[in-house]
Amino acid sequence: MLELAVKALLAYLLGSLMGALLLGAARGVDIRSLGSGNAGGTNALRTQGTWFALGVVVIDVSKGWAAAALLPHWQMPFGFSVPTLSRDELTVACAIAATLGHVYPVWWEFRGGKGAATLIGVLLGAVPSALPPVLAVWLVTVVLTGYVGLSTMLAMLALPVVFELRGDTSAAMLNFAVLMSIFVIYTHRANIQRMRMGHENRARRIWVGTYLRRHSS
Repeated sequence: MLELAVKALLAYLLGSLMGALLLGAARGVDIRSLGSGNAGGTNALRTQGTWFALGVVVIDVSKGWAAAALLPHWQMPFGFSVPTLSRDELTVACAIAATLGHVYPVWWEFRGGKGAATLIGVLLGAVPSALPPVLAVWLVTVVLTGYVGLSTMLAMLALPVVFELRGDTSAAMLNFAVLMSIFVIYTHRANIQRMRMGHENRARRIWVGTYLRRHSS
């Protein structure tokens, strides 16, 4: 249990390293006071531009990857590593901790992002073969609707389905997928409210509706 507790804590601290806030501090801005107020890649793109947003995504995906791919397999010193501890369960614990760190970062007053980019990194590190169908759902949804938040929620809801269809996913990973799907919907509750009120911004550059309007006028 000591190994699990230590690695989960390290994963949480790693998750708390927010790309948007680290790069924003270097630029002298806090994007939580701009746009939607979210410290994630979408708000970074809308308020700070493409290169800033790209840097945010790279940092946030990388920490998710490290939490899932490296931390669970790190051999702790002084014999603290337990060979009988399930690596899948350890990976899930680190993945959840890193995601919570991203959403509730201890370094930044517990005000972070929504967890999507970090979860992409987790999938890249733990089950990379599950990433293409999840990204496909995200891309199709954002092209058809223009809503990034809705696309993220549907992509995460697709993850348990992908795991179930694979037929070789452990119970720990399947439970993780279900839990994170619910959690991502929770972190996007403001997006849901804005969509209901008709105030949610669309990614108009890739939304098919923009193309249809241009060619119908």
